[in-house]
Amino acid sequence: MTWETLEFMRPSLLGFIPGMPGPLELVVIAFIILLLFGKRLPDLMGSLGRSIVEFKKGTREVEGPDAHESDPTGNSGA
Repeated sequence: MTWETLEFMRPSLLGFIPGMPGPLELVVIAFIILLLFGKRLPDLMGSLGRSIVEFKKGTREVEGPDAHESDPTGNSGA
């Protein structure tokens, strides 16, 4: 067997899918991304958090105010 065959058959972090990056490659990729976008990451994460909060508010409004109060079995609880 050649080195290329062994490298192709190496198990990866995400399972036994050949060609997927291993743990060391993922760390290197994450480090490069951090170097490139490091100053913008806090703003990006803040925007993501606000988006999630707005999404949750929107789903509560669509469900209605009494969606969580009703009993799906039909029992009154008394």
